[in-house]
This record gives sequence, C-alpha cells and structure tokens, in this order.
Amino acid sequence: MPDRLRRHEQRSLFGEILDWMLAPLLLLWPMSLGLTWLVAQGIANRPYDRELAEAVLALAGQASVQVVSAEGPAPPELRQTLDRTAASLLRSEEDGDNVYFQVLGARGQLMAGDARLNLPDNSPFAESRRGPSDLGGVRFRDDFMGDEPVRVAWLALPGGGGEGDALVQVAETLGKRSRLATEIIKGVLLPQFVILPVAVLLVWLALARGIRPLADLQQRIRRRDSTDLSPIEVGGVPDEVAPLVGAINDLLQRLDQTIAAQRHFLADAAHQLKTPLAGLRMQAELAAREIEAGRGDTATMRHSLEQIAVSTQRAAHMVNQLLAMARADAASGQVLQQQPVDLAALVRSVVRDFVAKAMDRRIDLGYEGPDDEAAPASVTLQGEPVLLGELVRNLVDNALQYTPAGGTVTARVVPDPFGQVVVLQVEDTGPGIPPAERDAVFRPFYRALGTQVDGSGLGLAIVHEIAQRHGASITLADARPRHAGPAAPSPGALFTVRFPLAAALPPASSA
Repeated sequence: MPDRLRRHEQRSLFGEILDWMLAPLLLLWPMSLGLTWLVAQGIANRPYDRELAEAVLALAGQASVQVVSAEGPAPPELRQTLDRTAASLLRSEEDGDNVYFQVLGARGQLMAGDARLNLPDNSPFAESRRGPSDLGGVRFRDDFMGDEPVRVAWLALPGGGGEGDALVQVAETLGKRSRLATEIIKGVLLPQFVILPVAVLLVWLALARGIRPLADLQQRIRRRDSTDLSPIEVGGVPDEVAPLVGAINDLLQRLDQTIAAQRHFLADAAHQLKTPLAGLRMQAELAAREIEAGRGDTATMRHSLEQIAVSTQRAAHMVNQLLAMARADAASGQVLQQQPVDLAALVRSVVRDFVAKAMDRRIDLGYEGPDDEAAPASVTLQGEPVLLGELVRNLVDNALQYTPAGGTVTARVVPDPFGQVVVLQVEDTGPGIPPAERDAVFRPFYRALGTQVDGSGLGLAIVHEIAQRHGASITLADARPRHAGPAAPSPGALFTVRFPLAAALPPASSA
C-alpha cells in the first residue's frame, strides 16, 4: 500500500508538460469551430445579399413612380409589369430556394407580390429604418415566411404630399446559403482533423526529444558504482537542469566527506578497542596457564580477575563513549527536540552520580551554583536533556580522570546578571593542558601528551559536538597561573561553556 500511494503521488514531468501544451489546443479547437461557423455564415450571406439587393433595386426602379403616386389598388397593367419583372429577376427553380417579393404603395396597399411577407417594423428581426444599408439604401433582415426562415431585402421609397413610404421587399429561403456555409466549413475544418493529430504527434516527439537529456542523465547515474561519489559531469546537461546537477554534486561531496569521517572514526574506534580486548584475552590466557600448571593459587587468580575487571571496565567505557559520540553525530543532522532544561539541577545530578568515583580516587568533588530552593530562570535552557547530560558528564569525568589523588574538582553554574549567557564551568587541579594542545584535545581519540591516564580520547570531542548543537561556545584555560620550576603547583584546567541568550528561556513573569 505505501508503494502504491508513493507511485500515485509521483508526477510525470513529461505528462504534465504535455497536458499543459495540449489542453489549450483542445480548448481552442471548439472555439475555432464556432468562430469558423460564424465567419462562414457571413461569407455565405454576402454574395446572395448582393443579388437580393439588385433585385430590390430593379423592382423599385420599375415601379417607383406608379407605386408612390398610386392611391388605390395597383392597375392591372402595373401588376403585370411588376410580375414580369420579378419573374425575370427571380428564378427560384434553378437552385431549389423559394423567392418571394412584395410591393406596397404609399398608403400600405398591396401593389404586387405576396401579402404574407411581414412589414419591417412587425418582423421579429426588424431593423431600424435609420440603420445602415449595404447597397443603394437596401436593408436586410432575417424573418419567417410561415414557419420557414427567410432572408429579406427591403427598400423604402419616399412618398409625396406628406404620404408614407412605399415599400419593396424580396425574400429568399436559406437553402443555398446553408449549403455554401457548409462547404466553407468543410473546406476549413476537414484539414484541421488531419492537422490536429499531426500537431499532437509533433508536440509529443518534440517533448520526448527535449527531455531526452534527463533520461541520459538518469542512465549515467544508474550506471555509477555505489562507491563512486565523484561529481557528475555537467557537460551535455540542459541549462535548466544544471542547478539540480550542481546541488547533487554538492550533496555527493558532503556525503563523501561524511563517509570518510565515519571510516576514520571506525578505524580509530577499532584500534582503541583492541587494547582492552587484548588485555582481557591476555589475562584470561595467563589464568588458564596457571591453572593448567597447577599454580592457580587464590592470590594469582584474584589478580587475574582484577585485571580482567579493569579491562572490561575500559572496554565498557569505550563502548559508552562511542555510543555517546554516535548520538551526538546523529543529532547533528536533525533538528533538536528542545524542551526546558534546568542546567543547575542537571549539574547537581551529575555530580551526585560521580561522588562514589571521586571518593575512590580521594578527590574532593563539589558543586557551586543555585540550589534547589532558589534556582533562577536564567539557568533554564531550551535544549535536549540527554545530550546536555552527556556534555556535563564527560566534562566531570574528564576532570576526575586527570586530577591526582588529593585534588579538587568543581562543577559550577554561573547565572549571568545581564541575561546574555548561561555559563557552565568545570575546574580541576590536574596537570592542565598546554596552550599548543588546547585545540587538538577536542578532536576524537586525541589525548594530551605526557599523561599516563587511561581514556578513550572521545569525551571532549563529544562535549564539543554537543555544545555546537546547542549554539554554545567552549573555551579552555588554566585554572590558576602557571609557574616555572619543579615545585610549581599544577595549573589545572578550567572548561567554560557559554550558552547564548537565544538558547535560554525568557524570565518568567510574575503573576
């Protein structure tokens, strides 16, 4: 189901571009059909309207004087003359359309023709007499002859003596106009039925050719070995895809650096684990030889077991440090799940956990800072509690490791009166760290020269990584001034971690 949903969510770039290219074409095509029909109707009407106009003008010229001056029904001679003129001008049998004419006198009496034709003012498609004319004052309208649609051309002849206008009308059915319009539409649309599929095919081919470099790039990436993290060649890549290839190359470079760092870390970790594991194996083999030789007395066995316990403790400490380093590295690629953390309470808890170890080494371990009753809001951070606990734990453990018996280790939380930073300090009375080595001690598996202390070399690297994740700065200085001479006291080490105001909660407002 998830794979099916994932496939459903994926979109085809080819299909999407094709849709956006063809959708307007398919939308415009019906609009083109409608516009073509309207244009074809206009083209088909124009020559036939001219013929009707000529017929109206001919009839009007034949009967203009008699029609205008007539006061009663048309004389038989005039009616016959008009009928012969109309018959000679209007030949409806040739094209299958019916043609009608009408001549009205100035008083509205029928002089000749068909009385069924509507007057212009009574027509459902009547035009104003003052409207524009096409030919010689002849005007046109669409009307009905019974139930049959017709095209009517008419001309008003001005009357004399204050009388009304005489009227000449010629009407024709629309058969030949429809046939001509149909022929025009066929001539225009039939090629479109051929052109449209060809256009779609050409768009398809052009789009397929346009995105072919993407398919080539995909094949180049697929043919790569899983260990090949070299940059992808930009040659042959379209300009629009070049930024994407550049981003992939940047990712490959960072991934290569990360994998190289992980390989280096794993190699160092394997090397560091060899020592306690080799000690375990050696002590176990010695104990086995003593037993086989019959010299397995209680004191010898106790010594071997103590050495095995020490080696086991070293291996466990190394594993714990490696896990802490892995957690810090994993958090470096994620957004911290921040929550309020009371730094003073966290430091007090860590100090209590190390009291037993400090007593075994005869070291005075103490805490300075706000107590439980009056913890100011300025020591409450927004951070990840587990990582902050690892930071404090490694600083205290590092101080206990390097402080000789009879020494002092102090964990200190200093509230800032100006509200700019929250300060954590861990101070010891050990040998200190020379200034030349202070940057190097924060690298994994590095241990200060001249010391005989067993350690993994990961504690301060973990501290540095977690401090960076919380936007904090860490500094290393001498706890006291250095003095020359063999009897000079040890300068000790003072680690100071400053958490900026951005990582601190705003002071709680009083209700």
